[in-house]
Amino acid sequence: MAIFMVVVGFVLVLCTSCTALLRWNEVRYRKKGLPPGTMGWPIIGETTEFLKQGPNFMKNQRARYGNFFKTHFLGCPAIISMDPEMNRYILMNEAKGLVPGYPQSMSDILGKCNIAAVHGTSHKHMRGALLALISPTMIRDQLLPKIDAFMRTHLSDWDNKIINIQDKTKEMALLSSLKQIATKESGLISQSFMPEFFKLVSGTLALPIALPGTKYRQGLQARKNILRMLRKLLEDRRASEETQLDMLGCLMNKDENKYKLTDDEIIDQIITILYSGYETVSTTSMMAVKYLHDHPKVLEELRKEHLAIREKRRPEDPIEWNDLKSMRFTRAVIFETSRLATIVNGVLRKTTKEMELNGFVIPEGWRIYVYTREINYDPYIYPDPLAFNPWRWLDKSLENQNYLFIFGGGTRQCPGKELGIAEISTFLHYFVTRYRWEEVGGDKLMKFPRVEAPNGLHIRVSAAN
Repeated sequence: MAIFMVVVGFVLVLCTSCTALLRWNEVRYRKKGLPPGTMGWPIIGETTEFLKQGPNFMKNQRARYGNFFKTHFLGCPAIISMDPEMNRYILMNEAKGLVPGYPQSMSDILGKCNIAAVHGTSHKHMRGALLALISPTMIRDQLLPKIDAFMRTHLSDWDNKIINIQDKTKEMALLSSLKQIATKESGLISQSFMPEFFKLVSGTLALPIALPGTKYRQGLQARKNILRMLRKLLEDRRASEETQLDMLGCLMNKDENKYKLTDDEIIDQIITILYSGYETVSTTSMMAVKYLHDHPKVLEELRKEHLAIREKRRPEDPIEWNDLKSMRFTRAVIFETSRLATIVNGVLRKTTKEMELNGFVIPEGWRIYVYTREINYDPYIYPDPLAFNPWRWLDKSLENQNYLFIFGGGTRQCPGKELGIAEISTFLHYFVTRYRWEEVGGDKLMKFPRVEAPNGLHIRVSAAN
């Protein structure tokens, strides 16, 4: 009996303490003018609920508090905006008291010169340097030939194999980018670079707690290892005095490049290119394979488009710029995949001063999460929104509508959008003209916080002919 009373007492004390902590955290953020919402536990806030429940957490909070509510996640107090008009206003008005507000873990791991973290003149400078590397002319003359050569090799030996398409598209996205950045050295550094890069990516969405064994700690260590590799690459390039016609060569050529970057800026620019391209290209490619498998009529139309291109060329001929421009249905498949899978759920901003939004007063330093996921399933914009229907994108006006956020928005629209489309298009070209495939089965997909198959997505591949 005494033991039972001790246990009951302990449970009561624990419940009282937890209730008090939750209450204290709510009172702490109860400021006049803030929108309604809950703040969860001290320090971690509602991060666990956000990451585990994902879209359901958002829907539940919206049902209770409306389209504009407060929370605390990923280490900081935040406002969630699910209102399309307000989201568009926030994205289009960055200079008016709003700057990028990515979580501390992402900022720490991607670097202080990362284009997503800087703002004002620094952002214009870094964005200008990036756009010079991935302009349409650069894609046509320098990048597309490298992408084509890489894809031919990467997809050369998949016949009669069971492959994990998730792993293959991750490797593809990273190694293709490495080849564009450092063409000559990419083969030498790829095997040591790849595992460190995967740790870096994993750490960017972790809580910023640097305890041994945490993903954040591993991400920070991976960044240090990557910095060491990239600094050596810069040193070797300077020592060789050779001029390389790749992205790194352009960044280092201060005589011809009007955007003169420091070594730290060059390194963070490289990490930016690798990180942003890796996430979108790999996941969109994997999900395109998934959707094409599940929708044979779409696959038939896509294959027809690519076979028509191949019929005009010899087997060894690469894809050229005009071929890429003719892939209208392929572009539609990529847009529809990005929309339906929701590769990007939203973007973060931070207030630089106390400001009024949507009738509420938002304190300085708070994050605003522009949650764009739900707009992808709006039946007024996309009739039958849960259907995979690439034909809807053949109406070019859909690409120009005000609420298209699958590539970001405002001054922060993804600068590498067209390069990413070129990479995915080239991958699909060689994949659907060379192979047929079926799913092995039993693999599950997660849609939040990242689109991924926890145990891989396995397909059985055979030759198309």
